[in-house]
Order: sequence, then structure tokens, then C-alpha cells
Amino acid sequence: MAESPSGEGVLSGEAGFEFWRETTARSRAADMTSDHVETFTGRVRQTRLGPVTVLRMSVPSIRVRRTRKMVRSSDEECYHLTLLTRGSGAALGERPGPEAVLAEGGLHLVSSSRPYNSLFFDSHGGAGQQPRVAGLGVDLPMSLLPIPPDRLSTLIGRSLPGLEGSGALLSQFLLGLDRQAEVLRPAEASALGTVVVDLVAAWLTRELECEDALTPEARRRELVESVRAFVRRRLHDPELAPPVIAAAHHVSLSHLHQRFTELSGGETLAAYIRRQRMQKAYRDLADPALRALPVRAVAARCGIPRAPEFSRAFRTAHGLSPREHRARALLAP
Repeated sequence: MAESPSGEGVLSGEAGFEFWRETTARSRAADMTSDHVETFTGRVRQTRLGPVTVLRMSVPSIRVRRTRKMVRSSDEECYHLTLLTRGSGAALGERPGPEAVLAEGGLHLVSSSRPYNSLFFDSHGGAGQQPRVAGLGVDLPMSLLPIPPDRLSTLIGRSLPGLEGSGALLSQFLLGLDRQAEVLRPAEASALGTVVVDLVAAWLTRELECEDALTPEARRRELVESVRAFVRRRLHDPELAPPVIAAAHHVSLSHLHQRFTELSGGETLAAYIRRQRMQKAYRDLADPALRALPVRAVAARCGIPRAPEFSRAFRTAHGLSPREHRARALLAP
């Protein structure tokens, strides 16, 4: 395993079973076994975000087990959250019902203070290919969450939804964080760790229907992250504007402006929408798969149906016209 050359707090590499098990055991004290020990190749990247650690893993089928003896011997008082991005799994011996079946796109929470026994496998391995399972893991101290551990007992070991509401917001944030992990600066990483904690807290309180447990700061962060996700999903809509977003989130326009600017380093919501649209236009115009799409159609995909307005905005953002950018990007090797 090697440290990333792009910044502090990121470790990544590829390893055989024993080295991989030793590495992951630094943050997750559990017994790990696999039916593919002899041919095992595990890929892992560990990103430290202050007191929070995010792990990206791709491994053959594995079993992760923490026994009562391990709990009695040492309890780090941590929660381990898994977002399964490929494969499936099961929480063995904890809950016999269907809620113990772990599906792709789902979230799974375990505690270092309780035994667990989880199996992860890829049922879609092709002929002659080693099955693999992939996911993102989050390790965070229990003390960071505003919810008492006994309140979370009904959620531990279950398969929890990650495709709607706060679960979807948390999943999308973790996936975006993973894509940018290697270019994060230390100060950014620490701040993003706080965001991860707030989103996990918001998700768990939603599952428990006890939103009153959220701190005011966590509520503000959840609102802003929800707004950003809302904007990214609706960039094609020319009617997308702060009043529409405020109505969709059931807050006043002044409250939305204040909170968004406060938690976005001074950037206004209108500026964020404009920046996201121009970034999408920049990518789409440079995409060889979209080279036959007229510039006006690209503009419409970005929510700006009027060609002159789109051209002016693009030149202001990128210093050249949409056609010039497309020509340069598609001619580049």
C-alpha cells in the first residue's frame, strides 16, 4: 500500500489476502476470511477526513465477523457503515428476516460494541472470472453522532435504503467524495469529515423518525447538501431557480439564501447553479459521444435554451465560445 502523491490522508494500493486483512484491521477489528485466499487480490483506498475514515474496497467474496470475545477484549466504540456498490451480501445470524439481505446500492451499519457476522459476494461473476464485491466504508467514532447508541440498536445489522431521501443524499455524497479523494487538501478533508457525520446523523434520524436529535448545524448542512443534489438533478430545467428550490425544500427564500451562502464559502445559490450548468456544458461539448449534438441542444440540456444567452455565459465562464471549445477538445489527441 502506498501513500497517494496528491495529498495527505490518502492511502491506496493492491494487495494479497494477508496484507489486505492486516491493513483493513487497522480500522475494523474483525476476523476476515475468504474462499479465494490463494488467488486473492484486494484493492483498497483509505481516506482520512479528520476523525472519520472512508474506505473504498474491491475484493473477492469475503466474510467479516466480530465475535463477543473481540468486543470484550477491545471496543473502539466506532460505527462501521458500508455502501455496497457492487455485489450483494447477508447479515448472518443476526436477523433471519429479509431485512438482513444486503442489496447493491443499500447501506449496512454495524457497531464495534456488538458482534456481527456479514458475508459479501458478487453473484454476477462471469465464467472464468473471480467474483468481486465493491463498496465504500465509513468508520466514525460513536461520540460524533448526536444519537445514543441504544436508540440505534434496531438499525444495526439491517439492510437500510440508500436510494431515497437522506440515504440517497448520503450515498451520492460518498460517491462524489470518493471520486475527488486524491485531490483533497488537508483542510478540505477535515471539513468534509464533518459533512459526512452530519449526513450520517440526518439519515439515521430519518430512519428512526427522531429528527429532533439533529443539531442545528447538522440540519443546516443537510439542507445545503440536499439543495446541491436537487440542482445537479435538474440542470436541464430552465425554470430551475432559487424560489423553485426553496419551495421544494419547504423553506423561505431568505433562509435558503442565507444558509447556502454561509456553508458554501460565500458562493450564492444562483452562482452555484450557473457554475454547475457551465461545467456540464464544458463536459458535454468535449464528449466525443455527443459530437453530433448541435450546440443549441447542448445548451438546452444545461437549462439555457436561448443560444445567445448560452454563448455569453459560456464565454464568461471559460474564456472562449462553445464552438471553439468543442473544436479544440475534439481535435486534441
